Amino acid sequence: MRRLPSLAGLRAFEAAARHSSFKRAAEELHVTPTAISHQVRQLEAAIGAPLFERRTRQVVLTPEGHMLLPVLSAGFDSFARAIDGLTRRSRRAVVTLSATPAFSAKWLVPRLAGFRKTRPDIDLTLLATLEVVDVKSGVADLALRYGRGPYPDLIAEPLTVDRFAPVASPRLRLKKLSDLKSATLLHADWRRSDPKNPTWRHWLKLAGIDGVDPRAGLRFSDETHAIQAAVAGNGVALHSLLLVQEELATGTLVVPFGPEIEGFALHLVRGRERPLTEPVAAVRDWLRTEFATSADAPRP
Repeated sequence: MRRLPSLAGLRAFEAAARHSSFKRAAEELHVTPTAISHQVRQLEAAIGAPLFERRTRQVVLTPEGHMLLPVLSAGFDSFARAIDGLTRRSRRAVVTLSATPAFSAKWLVPRLAGFRKTRPDIDLTLLATLEVVDVKSGVADLALRYGRGPYPDLIAEPLTVDRFAPVASPRLRLKKLSDLKSATLLHADWRRSDPKNPTWRHWLKLAGIDGVDPRAGLRFSDETHAIQAAVAGNGVALHSLLLVQEELATGTLVVPFGPEIEGFALHLVRGRERPLTEPVAAVRDWLRTEFATSADAPRP
């Protein structure tokens, strides 16, 4: 068990020693000079040695005071740093953003470093799920919803409209539409039944191509797996151009031919009854900027 003098006496001594004044120490600690003097005398009595020489309008450290001051100053500095760190952590803002696993992995994650650089005070949590997260109850502060909408119970803001086109590894050397007849089609399963789903059946009809079975090929339950299969040269994927921006930019995937078809709109939604805090607004504004920048970027 530690046997220490009164903490109030130690604080009073340390402040008085730094200022060489009981009056200025009292102003710092919001007490009277008499209280500082009393606390220092109690500390000297506990130690058994004088810590100051009392002079007119000034106090001067004794040899014992010179020994004690640096130890106490270092200790109080350590206390202040630790408490300040804990206080900052407790005040850190946490914002939860929900999106599909594929969109989180392929579009959001590569951009997180930029967000952290501009807003290091916000801890952004990505909730990657195919389930429809209830933003009204606060499970997530914001969510990216891909579909037709509308979302009457939510505040919804359209960010972009996705477009789809065939993408393939340049190693397949696809040049013209008829090359699809000898290629393997890659499919990513849609979890919604909608006649506007950008499927191979829809695309082949629009392109006017006969003799290609729109159901044949390799099928994936995860969009990122379909992308990786295309990169590996396993076939041609009809994929969101939004999610393969990096692969198109680096040349690991190419769009060998059109047409492009329009997908659904991507909306940013939040609970209508939940307050728009500054951290949530900051994430919303960051997403707006990223989508605007992405839309303005030249397509490879």
